Amino acid sequence: QVQLVESGGRSVQAGASLRLSCAASGGTFSSYSMAWFRQAPGSQREFVAQISRSGRNTYYGDSVKGRFTISRDNTKATVDLQMNSLKPEDTAVYLCAAGPAATFHYWGQGTQVTVSS
Repeated sequence: QVQLVESGGRSVQAGASLRLSCAASGGTFSSYSMAWFRQAPGSQREFVAQISRSGRNTYYGDSVKGRFTISRDNTKATVDLQMNSLKPEDTAVYLCAAGPAATFHYWGQGTQVTVSS
């Protein structure tokens, strides 16, 4: 069983940068693809970014492409999301997920990001 704990969410002004982190425990971190999703109130969960087990391949949702960067450290069992040029529409709970390939079995509780204009 993999446990995921997100951190780093807070309230910021539009245009600011923020770095989220997700710490994993209880499994073999390097065997999982990792991803970030987000969910705003009243909206469906949205894919944000994914990184392969080795870290060589990354994928992004269209709404964050060019602004967000996902990275991982397999020695520390962490995955980060660097968010630049934040917009009010980025406001959401950001969730970390882990799983084989693109099927995510494990989820964190989420961290709130609020971007004000």
